[in-house]
Amino acid sequence: LFSVFLKRGEISNFQYLMHLNTLAGRSYNDLMQYPVFPWILADYDSEELDLTNPKTFRNLAKPMGAQTEDRLAQYKKRFKDWEDPNGETPAYHYGTHYSSAMIVASYLVRMEPFTQIFLRLQGGHFDLADRMFHSVREAWYSASKHNMADVKELIPEFFYLPEFLLNSNNFDLGCKQNGTKLGDVILPPWAKGDPREFIRVHREALECDFVSAHLHEWIDLIFGYKQQGPAAVEAVNVFHHLFYEGQVDIYNINDPLKETATIGFINNFGQIPKQV
Repeated sequence: LFSVFLKRGEISNFQYLMHLNTLAGRSYNDLMQYPVFPWILADYDSEELDLTNPKTFRNLAKPMGAQTEDRLAQYKKRFKDWEDPNGETPAYHYGTHYSSAMIVASYLVRMEPFTQIFLRLQGGHFDLADRMFHSVREAWYSASKHNMADVKELIPEFFYLPEFLLNSNNFDLGCKQNGTKLGDVILPPWAKGDPREFIRVHREALECDFVSAHLHEWIDLIFGYKQQGPAAVEAVNVFHHLFYEGQVDIYNINDPLKETATIGFINNFGQIPKQV
């Protein structure tokens, strides 16, 4: 029904994604199953965004791990060469997730109560400054190209909440190794240094014709038929089996240490949405 409304232009892409997240069991009330939104842009260097140029956009038909040929080849090799001597862990491309409590808290770390949540998850202190979310551009390149342990997507706030980009509480987030002191999130040039302008342009991009024409491809990966099984293998979209709901019967694990480790893994590293 929602897809019919979307095609008619009766609901926005943002509303459609929120409805999908809700149907898949995602909720603002659970950081482990927080609403997940896609990276949609690949241009964080231009002074002005050209929303008519396909090169401005991320490839929505591919997961974050497949955005560059180099990383794609490495993840394919991991899957092909996978061996588990105990036979307990099936082959997978990604051992980290695109949405977790830590990812959500790291994006929102400049705002309470997420600051305290982040500190609690981190054992009472902020992470090393070089690992903190501090630049939209660097976050994109980490998740799409440079970091094999990072395939994270976005959260809804990137499309409506400028406040999360500001360090209004003046938290001491530390200094990077190059001496840069962390404060407000560094925005791409097209945001003109203004968080509200970033949100306005980013939301405009989400609702543009190109994204409307390709958003279903990303939905297939996250919520649809490419989420698991042969279609997920073909799409290079297979995650560690513990990320999938119902893959492990926790109540039948006889080893208390293994049970604790399994529950901790699921809690900390995120969960694939229910298939819609």
